[in-house]
Amino acid sequence: MAEKIIKRCDWLSNDPLYIQYHDEEWGVPVYEDDKLFELLVLESFQAGLSWFTILKKREGFRNAFDQFNYKKISAYNEAKIEELLQNPDIVRHRKKIEATIINAQLFMTIQKEFGSFSAYLWKYVNHKPVLNQFKSIAEVPAKTELSDAISKDLKKRGFKFLGSTTVYAYLQGIGVVNDHVAHCFKSISF
Repeated sequence: MAEKIIKRCDWLSNDPLYIQYHDEEWGVPVYEDDKLFELLVLESFQAGLSWFTILKKREGFRNAFDQFNYKKISAYNEAKIEELLQNPDIVRHRKKIEATIINAQLFMTIQKEFGSFSAYLWKYVNHKPVLNQFKSIAEVPAKTELSDAISKDLKKRGFKFLGSTTVYAYLQGIGVVNDHVAHCFKSISF
């Protein structure tokens, strides 16, 4: 009996970690603030690097950044920054580490203003994922008017390392935008 071939997005490699991320996480709507913050941190560290590099270091980030507890991260001091700069399990970039602390503080400010970060973010799409159904990866944009608007607002609030391209990748990752290409089995999953 022939093995059923599962069609996935064209950008995907054959690495099991990447396949698992694609199949189980990428493009699936996320509404929990803890998870939204985790992915915000990871995307901000991804700027200028490959997502696969970050994905491979995800557990290292999780352990180094107190399981992405934004309340704890918001109180990090210089000693903690120096500790993180010595940690080979993460991307050791001072400005990105400092940005994570600032972003944690601002994340909580948004929670106070909107009730949750999720409410703030999902209001941009009327609380419904954008389903693009592009035919190929070549059609998928690097940024959009949506990511421009969110990035602009986050920057105005003081967030760091969250330009429009990074924000668009974030929106894809958390399912605000579903950019699984039309032939991918995930394009019609939700």
